[in-house]
Amino acid sequence: MAIKRLLYVIVGVWLMHTPGLAQTKIQVDICVYGGTSAGVIAAYTAQKLGKKALLIEPGKHLGGMSSGGLGYTDIGNKYAITGLARDFYRRVGRHYGKFEQWTFEPHVAEDIFKEYVKQGSITVLYESQLKEVKKEGNRITAIVLENAGNPSLPNTIVEAKMFMDCGYEGDLMAKAGVDYVVGREDNKDFQETINGIQVQHGHQFPDHVDPYKIPGKPESGLLWGISNASLLPAGTGDKSVQAYNYRICLSTDPANQVKITRPAGYDSTQYELLVRLFQATPEKRTLNDYFIVSRMPHQKTDINNRGGFSTDMIGMNHGYPEGSYAERQRIIKDHERYTKGLLYFYGHDPRVPKALQTEMLKYGYPKDEYTDNGNWSPQLYVREARRMVGSYVMHQANCVGAEVVKDGVGMAAYGMDSHNCQRLIIDGQVKNEGNVEVGVFGPYPIAYGSIVPKAAQCGNLFVPVCLSATHIAYGSIRMEPVFMVLGQSSAVAAAMAIDARTDIQNIDIAKLQQQLKSNPLADGKIMDILVDNDDTQHVTHTGTWITETKGGYGPSFLQANVTAATAESTVRFTPDIPKNGSYTAYLYIPKVKTLSSESKVTVFDGKNKKEVVIKASDVVVEGQTSGEWVSLGTYTLPKGTTASVELSTRQADGTVVADAVIFVPSQAGASK
Repeated sequence: MAIKRLLYVIVGVWLMHTPGLAQTKIQVDICVYGGTSAGVIAAYTAQKLGKKALLIEPGKHLGGMSSGGLGYTDIGNKYAITGLARDFYRRVGRHYGKFEQWTFEPHVAEDIFKEYVKQGSITVLYESQLKEVKKEGNRITAIVLENAGNPSLPNTIVEAKMFMDCGYEGDLMAKAGVDYVVGREDNKDFQETINGIQVQHGHQFPDHVDPYKIPGKPESGLLWGISNASLLPAGTGDKSVQAYNYRICLSTDPANQVKITRPAGYDSTQYELLVRLFQATPEKRTLNDYFIVSRMPHQKTDINNRGGFSTDMIGMNHGYPEGSYAERQRIIKDHERYTKGLLYFYGHDPRVPKALQTEMLKYGYPKDEYTDNGNWSPQLYVREARRMVGSYVMHQANCVGAEVVKDGVGMAAYGMDSHNCQRLIIDGQVKNEGNVEVGVFGPYPIAYGSIVPKAAQCGNLFVPVCLSATHIAYGSIRMEPVFMVLGQSSAVAAAMAIDARTDIQNIDIAKLQQQLKSNPLADGKIMDILVDNDDTQHVTHTGTWITETKGGYGPSFLQANVTAATAESTVRFTPDIPKNGSYTAYLYIPKVKTLSSESKVTVFDGKNKKEVVIKASDVVVEGQTSGEWVSLGTYTLPKGTTASVELSTRQADGTVVADAVIFVPSQAGASK
């Protein structure tokens, strides 16, 4: 026995000092790789549905871009944002004392994602990056993780029934042998018109900006940031990747500032082209001419790229999507150095116009943000990396409504958007190439087939972030709230596939769609009851109303342009209340230029009527949204279709809009 015990000790010591063998094994139902907004929502959904989930984050923070500086949410149309994604923005609203809010500080977003983790009892592995994927046939059996900070430490093996790649890079998808693309398709590949090479006017240099170090002398060499590549014909596909940047959170509160200082490795020659842009545009002398400066709560910002030369580090990210972890870290550090240097340049270089310099010096890094990362975001804005080639490829026809999928498990509503991919010499002058900004027809469905691989390649992997879409369609879909929606849809589908003991390509799509609709919070509780103007079963109207298809909630809204001689018109919204209880009613008011100073609303609770007057001055629209919800008060409503909300043009002195009404249980999330 003594010899046996000694043998155990020797073997144990050997394992401790042999990292490749001293591995930890974890078994779960659903393994979620990537602690982005989609990843957190997916793991929370899985847990709420009774499946054991594990959330793996290669970094130290949760939320991806949603907590990484992108506080000015790209929405498109709030109607498209459903379920737990909508719940996220309502939690943000509660933090700021409002019903719903789409602009927020980074730490507020991360705190809310941590709330989901706590409430869902989710286990999170931080600083764990993918090393290997193990497969049998068309199914992943396990993944091997290494420590991101020290890969020589023991690995972790995760075995699961279902896997989800919720990272921005698509690493799990790629290592699983699933088809993907990087770059831009040729227009002819999917009969598109705005994919591939595009030289357009948005975020562009004015004419006659010289590209050479010594103007007019090509032999002197190119200024930093300009490629010597030749311009290919419009619509030609290539491997170029749209530019990355940081969404910059700064503060104008002197009590909450860390001074913007010269970063290590600062190189002022990177901004020579910006000096020439200043010279070419003497009429532009505010920071908002060169940055999109969006105001966040508590005197903070979400700063994004604007114009010919800004925060986008054009052409410097092409090696990122398929790069090694070390190569990506180099690119990330290059972007950080460039961006911090750009801010310092504006404040301190004597070639910067005085008005711009003075304005920049009012800003500083916020003391209370990213406190463990030098007050700088740990998340580079990876707008696009790999894109899966799955069971279905979303493309331009889907975005414009020419082709509508039947297996929709989420909606997109943002315009088809691409940042610039290259900075070239065209006709002897500097031009950016790749920017596209084209609107879509309205909220459109995203195919289930676009978040799952081809069946032969993998039967238990979901890809809700690097989903299957062409470059230009991805530009419409790739918004944080949409990623959250698709993360939830993936988790529900994963649970269904586990229960049915089948591959994810074989589940009942109609059943999935119904479950997403009937259980939006994934916990069996009522979220709200929506009555949209397009719902002919629950909406009636009298008089004259014009249907507007842009700028409202959902596909359309109704509008009445009232004059003194106009007869009264009404719109009545009649909800189907699922159970007796207390509900707060909200009316959606879209932004219109000639909104009546007052609009009359009558709320009927089944017994009594109450008139509510909506003042145009009280409708304050914040963020990238078409309008705002306005409270009509809280009422005790009976089950059924007795209650109603009626909007009237009576005594109006301008435009009256009728769009949507929601009824929210006073005890948010009351059981059905």
